[in-house]
Amino acid sequence: MMTLVRRTTALCAAAAACAALAACGGTEAGRAPRPAASASSAGPSKAASSRPPTLAPGPAGLTPVFEHGPRAGGRTVALTFDADMTADEGPRAAAGERFDNPLLIATLRRLRVPATVFMTGRWAEEYPDEARSIGLDPQFEIANHSYSHYAYTDDCYGLPTVSRERMRSDVERAYAAFGKAGVRNPMPYFRFPGGCYDRAALEELTPAGVTAVQWDVVSGDAFATDADAVARQVLDGVRPGSVVVMHCTRSAAPVTERAVRTVVPELRERGYRFVKVSELIGAANGRR
Repeated sequence: MMTLVRRTTALCAAAAACAALAACGGTEAGRAPRPAASASSAGPSKAASSRPPTLAPGPAGLTPVFEHGPRAGGRTVALTFDADMTADEGPRAAAGERFDNPLLIATLRRLRVPATVFMTGRWAEEYPDEARSIGLDPQFEIANHSYSHYAYTDDCYGLPTVSRERMRSDVERAYAAFGKAGVRNPMPYFRFPGGCYDRAALEELTPAGVTAVQWDVVSGDAFATDADAVARQVLDGVRPGSVVVMHCTRSAAPVTERAVRTVVPELRERGYRFVKVSELIGAANGRR
């Protein structure tokens, strides 16, 4: 589960789709105050007694990387949803394009499916009421997906990149945006834009105290038009402890909500229990 090698494949269903979904613009993230080590609305950490589970640092103290939970000990699966919005997409949102998906969140609530939402800071700025609502709902947890979805390596599906010296501040800027939106206690988990990282990125994020969260099942929902095909891809890939990557953006993933309505009852029929990423990481640490 801990990896130091470069993850340039990113497990995307198609490189072109991943590149299109992750298209970014605007300026690089400016420096924001580092999240405090105690409870803070702008940071990833809670008080020490209630701090959520993380993985121990890897060799040489590098940021740990989590891909899936234990394969034994029960059928659990975590559905994760990337709430992507990039720095240059404000005018598109103002013109009516929707980067949120309230119907998807409502369906997860109705089906009582816990989930982890990896949110960009820019998304939280555009949809603060939704970000706050998700963050206050104990059914969900919010984690960090960078501020503006710049890549942390030089060749990640054509994405613009964050310079090495700004990687940590990019993460902190996203946490600051969550705090401004009213999200309390976001999780100390980070998902690399495009899923791309290398040793340098892991080194730069070590002081942030986050666990990098990847995945082992790709839904293929990016720009998909066939909800049944997305559902089949998830159902064919899930194993005990799986982390499934999906998206919470109507414009880029329009059939995700319909796919979820197929996936959830089928996996429950197979004996799976839906959990948040924090539970899988806790199980990997021997915590339940």
